[in-house]
Amino acid sequence: MEQARAFLKRAINIINRPYMRILPGQLAFFCIMSLIPIIALLGSLANYFSISLDSIKEITSNILPIDLSTLFTSSAISGEGLNFNIIIFFITAFILASNGMHSVIITSNEIYNYPCEGVIERRLKAIAMTFVLVCLLFFLLAIIVFGDLFFDILREYATNKKAVDLFHSIYDYLKLPLSLVLIYFNVKQLYLMAPDNKISSKSIKYSSIFTTAIWIIGTEIYSIYVKFFSNYNLFYGSISNIIILMAWVYFLAYVLVLGMALSASNSQN
Repeated sequence: MEQARAFLKRAINIINRPYMRILPGQLAFFCIMSLIPIIALLGSLANYFSISLDSIKEITSNILPIDLSTLFTSSAISGEGLNFNIIIFFITAFILASNGMHSVIITSNEIYNYPCEGVIERRLKAIAMTFVLVCLLFFLLAIIVFGDLFFDILREYATNKKAVDLFHSIYDYLKLPLSLVLIYFNVKQLYLMAPDNKISSKSIKYSSIFTTAIWIIGTEIYSIYVKFFSNYNLFYGSISNIIILMAWVYFLAYVLVLGMALSASNSQN
């Protein structure tokens, strides 16, 4: 009980710090921004392998709310497929999108009282961390948020519905443990990578568990909204789904930064 009170006291103290008012929003903005070059690259790869973008749009429109489907599929680059210009666009855009994680690294060094490394090393690490975070975001969307919707649509079009039901049952059984393991491992890696000096893996254990648990709870709530309420746009019209998506990404970024700060607080105690 005393440990829980001490943890809650540290969390409240960290929430009131200035960087908690700025860093999560910046990280969420660049995280959303990083989706654009990745989706564009995926669209180009689909075109390169002769996969029709129209078929991709049809699939995504069945799974996603219409405005989110339009947002994602309109970012895909069609035409000549994968070429040098698209690769340059992807690299440039992803470097720009890594500014969020770059700020996380600098803030982490400030929290831990570590000196910053060289600019090139820090930027390369920020790009790697951005890639890990975006992969986590895609995993949450694909497995937790839209997984059930995907199986519902697959069952509608499949000829062997029993096989689909079997795979759906396996998915339901493995979804939570797989999510816990993958999110915990990758969040822990992000916390280890953030400061420029090495930190103890033990010092970030509990904050990684905290971030993983809150991420899964928040994502489950978002998946309920997508499944049951995404078509009821009473307040903002069709843009409400995009607003909720951005709010969810901000929530993830806020919890990630809070967990990082808790790790630093724990290591200094």
